[in-house]
Amino acid sequence: VNTVICRSSLLLLIFLCCSQLVISWHMKAATMCEFTRQEFIDGLQSIGVDSIEKLREKLPSLRAEIKDDHKFREIYNFAFAWAREKGQKSLPLETAIGMWRLLFAERHWPLIDHWCQFLQVRHNKAISRDTWSQLLEFVKTIDPELSNYDEEGAWPYLIDEFVEYLTENGCVQRNK
Repeated sequence: VNTVICRSSLLLLIFLCCSQLVISWHMKAATMCEFTRQEFIDGLQSIGVDSIEKLREKLPSLRAEIKDDHKFREIYNFAFAWAREKGQKSLPLETAIGMWRLLFAERHWPLIDHWCQFLQVRHNKAISRDTWSQLLEFVKTIDPELSNYDEEGAWPYLIDEFVEYLTENGCVQRNK
């Protein structure tokens, strides 16, 4: 029973956080969990709601926007700046991992757990915008078995290291 309650609570938390991210994207919020009056008003107008009840009714369709490839890319790119601490150029590792888990919860990238573990074990540093952006390209371009991964390709060093980590740890079997 506790497992079911924990799983249900986790799914509810992901639903609410994902909805908050999409709403924040619509509001063009500069900072996580903060909205200026203008961001709030403009954002609600952009999604066509004028009351809390209408916003509540709209939540499922807002959350579903993350499944649209074009909107997902925009939301993904927005999330980096939104989650950054003021004055910082990079994301703290734990923040980046949390955002990736949230964003890819709907996208079902099979390597997300390996990516997060790799970062914690091998990288353990803040995440740059370049790494953030390149991961999305990697996810969209390279299949989870890495069969179309080219070692001579122009991937950043960290992604090359990730592929090596996957191979070394038997997470994927690559035919060279």
